[in-house]
Amino acid sequence: MRIVLALGGNALLARGQALTAENQRENIKKAAASIAAIAKEHEIVVVHGNGPQVGLLMEQNSAYQEYSPETTPYPMDVLGSQTCGMVGYMLQQELRNVDRDLAIATLVTQTEVSKEDPAFANPTKFVGPVYTEERAKEIMASSDMMFKADGDYFRRVVPSPKPKDIVELQQVETLLKASNLVIACGGGGVPVCFDDNRVGTGVECVIDKDLTAELLAEKINADLFIILTDGSVYRNFGKEDQAEMKQATPAGLAEFNFPAGSMGPKIDAVCQFVNSGRGNAAIGSLFDLDRITRNEAGTLITQGEGIVYY
Repeated sequence: MRIVLALGGNALLARGQALTAENQRENIKKAAASIAAIAKEHEIVVVHGNGPQVGLLMEQNSAYQEYSPETTPYPMDVLGSQTCGMVGYMLQQELRNVDRDLAIATLVTQTEVSKEDPAFANPTKFVGPVYTEERAKEIMASSDMMFKADGDYFRRVVPSPKPKDIVELQQVETLLKASNLVIACGGGGVPVCFDDNRVGTGVECVIDKDLTAELLAEKINADLFIILTDGSVYRNFGKEDQAEMKQATPAGLAEFNFPAGSMGPKIDAVCQFVNSGRGNAAIGSLFDLDRITRNEAGTLITQGEGIVYY
């Protein structure tokens, strides 16, 4: 099969974990082992998240500006491209360490967005480390940053417009046809806008990597689209009556409300892919990846009426 994997930024740096290169490396080793296990049998494109990573770079930018006020902070599109290289390099290296026969290529990928997107008026995308509510309010009082609740903690939020197109789509196809495992659209891709003359410029935002991964899956006619996160989809997650959804349809999932800052975009992405008629989708744990491809783990999303199986 041709499979697009959306690998969450929190799978590379666990929630609340120190944002160190060592921690990221250890998590990427685990991710590489799961991905390499299916890479010989399938065509794979990996789209990784970058929320914690780009958030750290933003904070380092801010700290350096205090030390050197004349230095202009790098914009978010440039920081996003940095994370494409950083995470891509680590994934590429660790995948090859698992299986030296794998051909792997990392592609810094631009994703087109519209400046008219309403997301710019309502930031919802979490970036950076977690804070207590008290500390988040202190930062908001002394800056133009915005923070929102993310579980038991608070994290910074930035605009997250919808992806319109993938600029380097042809290059992704070329790499796949040459039998490469491709790492592309890191962090949802580097956000760019185009004017009437198709001149591109970077945009200060972060694109949801799940929505970009879905768009990529459609564009390359993937057979299966998988979002790898903490685990399956649950009804009433975190409550006493929570229940794991084994299989669902887009119509069935539409009966539930999922948080806009976490599971909501993932549900939107898998439903959009299934509704495109190209194939099935799934949401599950990175460490169940092999079983997810065989429909033995995670939540499988298929076409059909309003059905959810537990």
